[in-house]
Amino acid sequence: MEIIEKNKGKEKYYYLKHNIRKKGKVITKEKYLGKNIPKNIEEIKFSFKEELKKDLNKKLLMIKNNFQAEWKKIPESVKEKEKEEIAIAFTYNTNAIEGSTITLEEAREIIHDKIAPNKSLRDIKETEAHSKLFLKMLDKKEKITKELLLKWHKEIFGETKADIAGRFRDYLVRVGIYSAPDWQEIDRLISELISFTDKNKESLPHQASRDSLSLKLRGITMPSLSNKKMNPVELSARAHYKFEKIHPFGDGNGRIGRLLMNHILWHSGYPMLIIEYKKRRSYYKALQKDEEGFVSYFIRRYVAIHKKMIK
Repeated sequence: MEIIEKNKGKEKYYYLKHNIRKKGKVITKEKYLGKNIPKNIEEIKFSFKEELKKDLNKKLLMIKNNFQAEWKKIPESVKEKEKEEIAIAFTYNTNAIEGSTITLEEAREIIHDKIAPNKSLRDIKETEAHSKLFLKMLDKKEKITKELLLKWHKEIFGETKADIAGRFRDYLVRVGIYSAPDWQEIDRLISELISFTDKNKESLPHQASRDSLSLKLRGITMPSLSNKKMNPVELSARAHYKFEKIHPFGDGNGRIGRLLMNHILWHSGYPMLIIEYKKRRSYYKALQKDEEGFVSYFIRRYVAIHKKMIK
């Protein structure tokens, strides 16, 4: 979304301009602002975005409602098997993205059959630990806190990377050409991220804190407005993106970030999103974009995967 200027005779007029993709075509939408840019421009931008998202939010709500209707029909014993199948698929894909050599069939052997393949002990242990944590996450709705993120990390990597498990990094890291924030900022940035997810429940606009300045400088948007009306699918995308940009752990950030996004989706009543190993290139490419670019990718992918639930 951008502010554009139009000249009509000797007068200048300002508009908000935003491009949206609909049925494979890019459509430009504009909103008149006046001869001057209003002081409450951030509120106007927020309202304009919400207007444009009405159709999309209807689709997302339809996905949620139809998913819940189908899920309620399933007997409890079958639900447990279904959750295990999701755990197998999610664990295989999220670990494979990070370099695990365990195949999908081997992940099923480890998780369901309790059989260890002839593979790296580290990969086997991380597969076991991840699937146990994932199933635990589905069954228990826990408040997202710094302590929860640290606990997740320790449960996955406690046996394989004891020197970094369950603790934030205390050194600088680079991810490709991206330099993650200084390690001394991590506690504060994670607190801001948690505050951002919590503010989904607020109803009144609030001013951005000074602490969010460092994130803005790094291209991580911490909106100055409440995200109460933000759909959980969008919230999960933004939370994942922000977490990956903070990059708080020495290793395992992708796995914890994907758990975080699915925690938000599942406990908001929405079906989850598994980032497939074979589609990892588009995922990596999206993470290299700014936040709006990643959110756009995420929502398009989510709708495409769950399109059968849009009835």
